[in-house]
Amino acid sequence: MTFQALDAKEQQFLELLDNNLNPIEPLYAKGRPWLKSFGHLNSLCARALRTIVNHASIKEYYLRFFPREEFNCPCSLYLIELRRYILHEYMRYNNYWNSRRDILSHFTLFLEFNDSTFSFS
Repeated sequence: MTFQALDAKEQQFLELLDNNLNPIEPLYAKGRPWLKSFGHLNSLCARALRTIVNHASIKEYYLRFFPREEFNCPCSLYLIELRRYILHEYMRYNNYWNSRRDILSHFTLFLEFNDSTFSFS
């Protein structure tokens, strides 16, 4: 209930869908959809969760938490490097392409094939 009531949920929280295009609720107990999708790889799980809560090493994060630091997108096409841009348009991370990266299975494959995406260096 608390999660559903949060005003910033839509802004910061990545809503993922199952294969039937139904929203996946953020349940984690007893092997629910989220965590089991990332297998037993701690690094994949960490990057996925950082991406989902928009707390990853991207310029959008730096703009929120470190506003005095540089936040321009490295590709120079956009003013700010946004999570949405990285997931859906950014050609730098194009080792796996599917336009429906909001579906959990495709989101997971995107992260697996682009192992530096959303990771802290």
